[in-house]
Amino acid sequence: MRRDVFQAIADPTRREIINLIAHRSLNLNSVAENFNVSRPAISKHIKILTECGLIVIKQHGRERYCEAKLQGLNEISDWVEQYRKFWNIKLDALENYLAELQAKEKKKKRKVAVKSKTKKQTRTK
Repeated sequence: MRRDVFQAIADPTRREIINLIAHRSLNLNSVAENFNVSRPAISKHIKILTECGLIVIKQHGRERYCEAKLQGLNEISDWVEQYRKFWNIKLDALENYLAELQAKEKKKKRKVAVKSKTKKQTRTK
C-alpha cells in the first residue's frame, strides 16, 4: 500500500526518525535507541516511512540501514507554498486596508485639531 507523504510527517516520532536519518544512514537498532518506545513500534514507523517513499532500507551484511530519500518532501513544500502565496496576498491586502484606515484617522484628527484651533482663535478676538 502506498501511503501519503502527509501521513509520514503527521506523527512526531516519524518526523524525528526522518531528522535522524537525514544526516546519516543508521541501522534499525541505532534508530530505535533514540526513542523510548519498543523496537516493534519503531519498525512500524519505519515501514510507514518506507511506504511513503521517504526512506529506503538497504541491506549491508547482516545489518539493515535506513537511508533518507527526502525528495518526497517536495510534495509538502509545494502544498505549503500555494498557501504561503494565498496568505501573503491576503495579508498584503489587510496591510493596505489598515494603512488606509490609519490615513483616514490622521486626516480626521487634523480636521478636529484645525477646527478647535480656529474656535479658540475666534473666541480670543
